Amino acid sequence: MQTVLVTGGAGFIGVNFILLARKAQWARIINLDKLTYASNLQSLAELEGAPNYDFVQGDIGNLELVSSLLERYQPDAIINFAAESHVDRSIFSPQDFVQTNVVGTFQLLEASRCYWEKLSLRRQQEFRFLHVSTDEVYGSLTPQDPPFREDTPYAPNSPYAASKAASDHFVRAYYHTYGVPTLTTNCSNNYGPRQFPEKLIPLTILNALDGKPLPIYGDGQNIRDWLYVTDHCEAIYKVLQQGNIGETYNIGGLNEQANLTVVEKICAILDELAPKSDFGYSSLITFVKDRPGHDRRYAIDCSKIIRDLGWQPQENFESGLYKTVEWYLSNSAWVNQVRSGVYQDWLKQNYENRKV
Repeated sequence: MQTVLVTGGAGFIGVNFILLARKAQWARIINLDKLTYASNLQSLAELEGAPNYDFVQGDIGNLELVSSLLERYQPDAIINFAAESHVDRSIFSPQDFVQTNVVGTFQLLEASRCYWEKLSLRRQQEFRFLHVSTDEVYGSLTPQDPPFREDTPYAPNSPYAASKAASDHFVRAYYHTYGVPTLTTNCSNNYGPRQFPEKLIPLTILNALDGKPLPIYGDGQNIRDWLYVTDHCEAIYKVLQQGNIGETYNIGGLNEQANLTVVEKICAILDELAPKSDFGYSSLITFVKDRPGHDRRYAIDCSKIIRDLGWQPQENFESGLYKTVEWYLSNSAWVNQVRSGVYQDWLKQNYENRKV
């Protein structure tokens, strides 16, 4: 069984990857997470005390800590999920995104390079550093533009996207300069169980259940490709096992949806699963001032991973969204735990002063 160091494993995608990896017995997992506001160890409670799983609290930017973990556990691979990932937060606090996404990734790469160079030739050939990135590094598309390909030029438009673009370039440089066997994945918008409710889908679900306004930026016609998180995790494992070193793989859900349509579909599911006697959920939709630099459309061409590695998304948007709403309705304890004072402060900061 492989040993894999997973960074950011208490965040949304990392949690879902670890749960799937342990269920399928893909690997022994060492989970390194800083435990910032969006991290949640409650999501991994079922693994507490389980064999072949260890949690370490720490920062990927701590070179000494990461180096000691690599020496201690001797992993066969590193999967870097650790990132600040919310565009709105990057507008308020870009320095946090530079520190984690750029400096942190650099320090993780440097520790990995030093570790990799000491391995035997066989283990060097088998080792992988997989960096999980985003489609936002490619910029914005018009409705007529073809989807992003792996060779689409980078054109990041937000501090978040710029920080991820910089980290991608460092990963590329460590392969071409030092020979570190890296892989990069660029995914579209993830959704599914256990997502921190600052993002559109869980925010909409929870606001609706509370009878609060459902904020829609601008005209609601910004388009995103939606990828169910389990499909993404399956794709990451495919790339880890079969991807060609030094290459990039785009991972998409093949589900382009306007933001307004997403919210309307959530409302329709809630009308079915948790109906209110005095109003329909769609009556809560509220258009608010757009965020600065809001990219109009993202779309992913994932034909490379489909063709070369045989991966395809299993969930369409309707089935994945229904499962997601059901999960939030069925896990009120988890929801109540994450909606702390820190979360309430963020809602106030980001939404209170937006003009309707």
